[in-house]
Order: sequence, then C-alpha cells, then structure tokens
Amino acid sequence: MTRRLVTGWLLGAAVLVAGLVTSCHTASAQDLAKRLILKDGTYQLATKWEIQGDRVHYYSAEREDWEDVPDSLVDWVATDKYEKDREAGAPAPEAVQLDKELEAERQAEEAKNPQVAPGLRLPDDGGVMLLDTYQGQPQLVELQQSGGDVNKNMKGNILRAAINPIASSKQTIEVPGAHAKIQSHAALPAIYVNVEQQNDLDHATTADDYKGPPPEAKSNSSAKDQRSEEAWDRFKIVRMQSKGDKRIAGDIKIAVYGKVSQEAKYVPTTVEQLTGGWVKVTPKSPLDPGEYAVVELLGKEGMNLFVWDFGMNPSAPANSGVVMKAEPSAAQPDKPKHLEPR
Repeated sequence: MTRRLVTGWLLGAAVLVAGLVTSCHTASAQDLAKRLILKDGTYQLATKWEIQGDRVHYYSAEREDWEDVPDSLVDWVATDKYEKDREAGAPAPEAVQLDKELEAERQAEEAKNPQVAPGLRLPDDGGVMLLDTYQGQPQLVELQQSGGDVNKNMKGNILRAAINPIASSKQTIEVPGAHAKIQSHAALPAIYVNVEQQNDLDHATTADDYKGPPPEAKSNSSAKDQRSEEAWDRFKIVRMQSKGDKRIAGDIKIAVYGKVSQEAKYVPTTVEQLTGGWVKVTPKSPLDPGEYAVVELLGKEGMNLFVWDFGMNPSAPANSGVVMKAEPSAAQPDKPKHLEPR
C-alpha cells in the first residue's frame, strides 16, 4: 500500500514538473517571439518564418507548430518597423495606446472635479464649498443650509421652501444664531456650487408646512426637466443683518396681484460656469467683516427660504472639517506594463 502511494506521488510530481517545464518553455518562446503583422491590424507570434512562393511559412510561438498564411495578407512594412522599434527599446503599440487611454480617463476625471488651488480639487459628491485661506494654506470647507427645520445630515441636497401667498404678503428669511459656524478668513472667498449632482427635492408648500425630515427626492422625468430648465447662475451672495440671536437674509413680498419680489442686500458677484456641473460665485470686491449667505433665486417664487450661511472674519479660529491641499505622494518607479499576446 505504501509503495503504491509513493509511486503515485512520484508520477504526480513528474507530471507537475513536466507541466512547469512546458509552461516555462511556452512563455519563453512567446517572450522571444517576433510579430508577423497582418494588414488587418492583427498579428501572429512567430519565432521564425520563411517565404515559400505566395505563402509565408512560420513557426507559431503560441501553438508550437508550423503554419502558413498568404504573403498578400502580411504587412511587411509594419512587421519590419515593429522589430526595429523593439530592438531600439521603444514601447509596444499596446503600451502607447494604454497610456493614451489612461491619460484620457485622467483628464475626464479631472474635468468632473475642477482644481481650485494647486493640489486641491472639488469633491466628487457635489455640495456647496467655500474656498478659504487660513494661515496661508488654501482650504475647502462645506457650507450647510440653514433656516427652518433643516436636517444637518443632508449633505449634497438642496432644501427648498417657498412663501405661502395666502398666509402673508411679506415673509422674512431668518437664520438662527448670531454667527455662522463657518467663517471665511479670506476677504475674497470663492464659493463653488454643484447644480447637477445636487439631489434636488420637492418644494414644500410653505416654510410653516415644512416639518421634520425632507420630502422624498423626485425620481420622475418631470423633475429632471425642471432642473434642466433652472438657470445655472441662480445662486447669489447676500449680506445678512444681525438681529439679536438671529440673522436676516432678506424679505419676500407678494403684491395683491400675485407678483413675488425679494428684498436683500446683494453682494456684486461674478458667476462662472465650470465643468462637471460646478458653478463658481466670487465677490467682485473684498467682503467687509460680517455675516453672509449664498441664496438661491427661484424665479417667480422669489428666494429659497433655506440658505447657505457663512461669515467673514480674518481673526476667526480655524474651521473644522476642511479639505486640505493634497500632499504629493512619493515618486514611484515606473513599472513595465504587462501586455497579453493576442
């Protein structure tokens, strides 16, 4: 019994060794093989060949056998060029093509996330971001919406509420708190709003009716059509007035004939449309220290009652949750790309 077992092990080991030798031989043959390039762009891996009349007799490095192909199908110019390039150490065409594809993917990815400072890009998931400078370091900090019962976990969402024309002819947009949690140390902060990746929500009928968690996001085509018709430059900056323990962003008035108008201290700004659905809002002149907000204009409905508030205070402490400049990674040596033969 033991002798049979030992014999079986020996036979199995012999088969394994033979397989490894064959595999190594095949891999070595393919590594040393030349390319017999055909006019349709494909090629055959061959260790050697010779022209016999109107046919090319070659030894296949993949199938380890002699095969034939019509001479009229071989692109001899491309075959000779490839061999000369390989001898000169030039990269294979597949490697060049792969580099082009990777570069195109990199550029497409960067187009989605514009660079706002050296080594600092906007996030993938959208939002409203303020570009600040603290102690000479550029930083991105996300602005959250304030006003009404706002769910603080609504990252990337736009909450909306419109005035009820029946309840009152005037409504004040009030934000609780004497100061915003986010303070800009730079007098000329740039604010970036992503209007495509935002998960726009249904408008509440009134601010008073808006209670608890936000309504379900629209999923039908009409919601998408509505978002596509909205002006990309509908976001503005207003100077807020402090009033005790709250701040006033503006007033919305409705005339007896139904026309809606808003009164607010708008800051002159420049609005620029960027790639990836981002919009850049920048004050035209340095901001005075105080409280501000990014507001959304809703056309005939007036101003959104939910705003993104921030302040400008050069001596304010550092903001929390900022996105810092990306540190350059240590240079890694280029690794040769592994190309699979066809």
